[in-house]
Amino acid sequence: MGRRNPTLFAALLALASPALSETPPPPLAADFRARLPEDEVIYFVLPDRFDNGDPRNDKGGYGGDRLTHGYDPAAKGFYHGGDLKGLTRRLDYIQGLGATAIWVGPIFRNKPVQGAKGQESAGYHGYWITDFTHVDPHLGTDADFAALVAAAHARGMKVYMDIIANHTADVIQMRECAAAPCPYRSRADYPYQRRGGVNGPPINSGFADDDDHSADNFARLTDPSYAYTPYVPKDEAQAKTPAWLNDVTLYHNRGETTYRGESATMGDFAGLDDLMTENPRVIAGMIDIFGGWIDRFGVDGFRVDTAKHVDPHFWQAFVPAMQVRARARGIPNFHIFGEVAESDIMSGALAWYTREGGFPAVLDFAFHQAAIQTVAGPGATALWEKMLQGDDLYVRGAATARQLPTFISNHDNGRFATFVRRAFPAASEQEVLDRVTLGHAMMLTLRGAPTLYYGDEQGFSGDGGDQDAREDMFGSKVASYNDNRLVGTDATTATARFDPTHPLYRTIATLARLRTAHPALRRGKQTIRARSEEPGLFAVSRFDPDSGAEYLIAFNTSTAPIDTHVQVDVGSQDFVTLAGAPCAARAVAPGSLSLRLPPLGYSLCAVRPSRSLPAKSPE
Repeated sequence: MGRRNPTLFAALLALASPALSETPPPPLAADFRARLPEDEVIYFVLPDRFDNGDPRNDKGGYGGDRLTHGYDPAAKGFYHGGDLKGLTRRLDYIQGLGATAIWVGPIFRNKPVQGAKGQESAGYHGYWITDFTHVDPHLGTDADFAALVAAAHARGMKVYMDIIANHTADVIQMRECAAAPCPYRSRADYPYQRRGGVNGPPINSGFADDDDHSADNFARLTDPSYAYTPYVPKDEAQAKTPAWLNDVTLYHNRGETTYRGESATMGDFAGLDDLMTENPRVIAGMIDIFGGWIDRFGVDGFRVDTAKHVDPHFWQAFVPAMQVRARARGIPNFHIFGEVAESDIMSGALAWYTREGGFPAVLDFAFHQAAIQTVAGPGATALWEKMLQGDDLYVRGAATARQLPTFISNHDNGRFATFVRRAFPAASEQEVLDRVTLGHAMMLTLRGAPTLYYGDEQGFSGDGGDQDAREDMFGSKVASYNDNRLVGTDATTATARFDPTHPLYRTIATLARLRTAHPALRRGKQTIRARSEEPGLFAVSRFDPDSGAEYLIAFNTSTAPIDTHVQVDVGSQDFVTLAGAPCAARAVAPGSLSLRLPPLGYSLCAVRPSRSLPAKSPE
């Protein structure tokens, strides 16, 4: 765990008892660096859509119209004005929700606008990078980011950066594809040693193949016209920073990805320039770039975009280098997790990236799918057992699974409420609220590092994925956002939504405080107690890692009440309710606890300690 504060550690041991004191729990660690990744409650935010702290930077210092500066607050695909100053001034709100770490969407300088004529959109999301070394001026300055990190750290909160190594902004063009995207051309049909296909003239003499990762081998790859003839428009010849990123031989230049097979790691995403991440020069360059952000700002972790679309050899070198850099900066528990967007409820594809793929953790898309299918859908609760059985596949088994950031909503796939309304179009507004609440309850009490998506706590419902799930927290001017039915409120996104009395905000805050206060909910071993081949009961026990005290967590995914018995340890006799439906005060027999759950309800119970404590945490 790293260095411990003895006084604080004693306080943590006291908090290992199942009930909360009447005062809010202290921070997990006076030295926040000592917290493990599974100790965090993460809040993911896109700065452009959160709060506008400085309207002077709305256009990023660019002149011209929206197709030059990218600012149009009425268009969902353009900059809206949120920035790092706005995020910093809302730290009270985020910490009040119970978050202990902030995952900040990419803040690097982006190409403001790109896309075919009539289909342009802006880089408000941060994934079209031209300068990897500085903050995008639409979001503020490097000093603003330093201020955010310092303010968060002063509160004991961590800051995670969203980083990209797979691609840069769309700058490189192909002479063969002036009017349309280039179809992908494979290594078999267009080898590196021939220009324009297997029958073309020889080029790149002595280049063995990209599977030879030596610098000497890649130094022989000097002609990039093996598949297409890439070039950079004159006015963008030095568009990227650092300068080595302007070398077209450091990109694959093979055309558009099909998201399958070889093209998944070598093709362009919507024209974005796909870096040759197997090249040691690219590896060294990216280590220098992102190590610099650790050195300069002392950030606490990286979420890695499009991780599965990068050559695994890259991560095998990059991840250890970042961990070494972080330790040298006094950050012992640097959290690195990759985005491996796999929709299968089974964890095998995700687990591969923690074994051969080089990642200590990945975003838990399997958890997301289980929640979508069973709470935002009519799936059997046995699907949770199927998903959790995959935990043993991760590189360190359950220890790795506890560090996986779990989520039910995000900026690409969409909001949980969207899935609920699609699956249950006849559901009442109360049922929608209950299902969204239940999804969050599962995320905040089961294994993993729960990751809240900004706006969910205000009932944001979205219309779909991508741009349709990226609403403004400040008063929005986007008509398609403002006509959404928010969950749990009659308000709309036309006015600022930072309401700490919203029912979802209050429930999340309560559960997040419980998670922070109780080691069993962060680090405890998890045992499945009940599941079904239809919607209904799913129950697990989690055990305090020091005392072994049992916590029973039960969920009802059906619209009918449940009255049943659930297995517990035979030594678990007296129980206390921490949240949700009341628990039975005492086991009805050794190893059996009565359980009553309302429709779409949940209950968090714990073995009652011998000393007298209140039965339920304050709401």
